[in-house]
Amino acid sequence: MPGEQPTLRIERDLLDPSRPGVVERDTHVSRVIFTGDVAHKWKKPVRFAFVDQSTIDRRAELCRLEVELNRRFSPDVYLGVEEIVDGAGNVIDHAVLMRRMPEDRRLATLIRHGADVSTCITQIASIVASRHADALRSDEIASVATPEGVWDLWDRNLREMAPFVPAVVEASALAQIGALARRFLDGRHGLLADRIARGQVVDGHGDLLADDIFCLDDGPRILDCLEFDERLRWGDVVLDIGFLAMDLEHLGRPDLARLLLDAYVSASGERHPVSLEHHYIAYRALVRAKVSCLKGSAPDLDEARRYLDQCVTHLQLAQLTIVVVGGLPATGKSTLAAALAERLGWALLRSDEVRKVIAGLAPGAHRPAAYREGLYDDATTDRTYAAMLDAARDRLAQGENVILDASFARQSWRAAAAAVADGSSASLVQLRCVLPAELAEARLAARAARGIDPSDADLEVARRMSHDFDPWTDAAEVDTRSAVDDLVATLCRRDPPTGQWVIRP
Repeated sequence: MPGEQPTLRIERDLLDPSRPGVVERDTHVSRVIFTGDVAHKWKKPVRFAFVDQSTIDRRAELCRLEVELNRRFSPDVYLGVEEIVDGAGNVIDHAVLMRRMPEDRRLATLIRHGADVSTCITQIASIVASRHADALRSDEIASVATPEGVWDLWDRNLREMAPFVPAVVEASALAQIGALARRFLDGRHGLLADRIARGQVVDGHGDLLADDIFCLDDGPRILDCLEFDERLRWGDVVLDIGFLAMDLEHLGRPDLARLLLDAYVSASGERHPVSLEHHYIAYRALVRAKVSCLKGSAPDLDEARRYLDQCVTHLQLAQLTIVVVGGLPATGKSTLAAALAERLGWALLRSDEVRKVIAGLAPGAHRPAAYREGLYDDATTDRTYAAMLDAARDRLAQGENVILDASFARQSWRAAAAAVADGSSASLVQLRCVLPAELAEARLAARAARGIDPSDADLEVARRMSHDFDPWTDAAEVDTRSAVDDLVATLCRRDPPTGQWVIRP
């Protein structure tokens, strides 16, 4: 319950917009009257599906909640709750009394005018991280961040978008959004459970938007925390900070969105996969699309379509992928796999290293053997692939994309990789590195002379494997005679809105 707050009083006549110096602003749920250096925010007597302000007692309660909750972020802005009285001194309503913020210091305005707001962005990240550190946590709050809880958020907003089909969005587009959101959640039970266990689900702000943040000389002021429905404030910390990241990107500044998220991680010490960012940013874009639809004007409906495009972009970027990079020894698969992992920022698992580790050896140790003998007999090789694929499954469950570097000479191993992808609600990309035999043999000789690669394959092993290699018709062939940088440039692309590198399908 809200704590005790001092009672302030003001006569209604003093808030008459016709009086000199009085300015009025309206939203669909409130009126704000500006007088001098203060603002008086009234709750309109309305009832919508998402908020009930229809009684004076409920409006008074919401005013008290607004002051208490927003003081967590900007204590010197929210001055208290006013009783609005008529000429006879009777209380006829309530308002939130606020310090008036300078319009020209609004974050959204500064961004539109091209101002340098990088310092303000990092300060915002620090403030939000501090509030998250102190925020309320409970089993009830955590329930909204389970796969079922997050899906409920998506499902409710998708259903609330249904009245705007087909005027704003096609039914097939909403179905695509739902399918992509569901697919991410289905494969990420481990990630979401870990987020809850680590205390990353909190009672946060719930509505971080650039229009409601002011960059002042002594630091930013963050306003308008959601007070009318506590469940809309509850969620993963990435869901909370991701709202502003979505908004910054929507304002045409994906660089500021990246700065905000990186600064938040630095300030909080929290870590998360980028796929989680994309998923929650997509959800926030859907919420804003719905709000724009509810406003109803032609410009608002156009804005809703842009939000929906943003939503789909991030849902697609949130999808997980396992890339199999295979081929004969010395065809460049390890070089290509490592270069892809570096460019994309994805996890890399090498069978050469996994094989040594499960044998109790250092990853770079050498144990040469004849083809399919010793450390390379069939049983050990099967255990190696099983261990590598188990590790890939764990990474995918935690929201990480994975690149596998191994020969994948057997169809059974490729089928096992496909099963991991399918069971993890992830896509599978198969690349087979090819190289003329004489060039591969020259590379083998050079590698042996250096003696620093964990692979033990020699010329005889390569020749015998080439005869045993199962047909691989569903892999894309990659001719590794080209420079590795050129290959990576062919296989990867930048996503235009976000600048993130992704692998081409």
